[in-house]
Amino acid sequence: MIDKTRYPIGQFEPALIFFEEDRDKFFNQILLIIPKLRNLISHLTIDQLQTPYRDGGWSIQQIVHHMADNDMNAYLRFKRALTEIEPAASSYREDLWGDLHDYFETDIEISLLLLESLHKRFYILLHKLDSGQFSRTLRTQALGLINLDTALQRFIWHNHHHISQIESLIIRKAW
Repeated sequence: MIDKTRYPIGQFEPALIFFEEDRDKFFNQILLIIPKLRNLISHLTIDQLQTPYRDGGWSIQQIVHHMADNDMNAYLRFKRALTEIEPAASSYREDLWGDLHDYFETDIEISLLLLESLHKRFYILLHKLDSGQFSRTLRTQALGLINLDTALQRFIWHNHHHISQIESLIIRKAW
């Protein structure tokens, strides 16, 4: 049984059958992530941004900085898969990164701008790829060998996952 507070949209499950029109839907979602996130958190105070979304969990501020770190890593993994044969995707200790001082001392606007720029680059990259390139693969610790269709799905899921955590907290607290 999954913890609905930790996984409000459930755990990641890739679509086994994926078509070009599915890809287009995911491409278009990339540019909607930051406006949705900005709209969700724009009215929050500093104290609210520093509130954990669950007991023992990250604050909203930490989640936003994590999203930037994760998406930078995901973008680089994607590009490596396009230019290398089955690269091993580097992992990182996201739990420890979340405890570093930049997660507490950096204004979230820095990470929002980073995400916005990164998502535009990613969107541009994806639109020029042919469908065969999405069958290229990379190896991850969490998912094993995956193709770029699955990596794209995971990228979108990860962002929606964290936005849902924030949204759930805002609803529970009636902010």
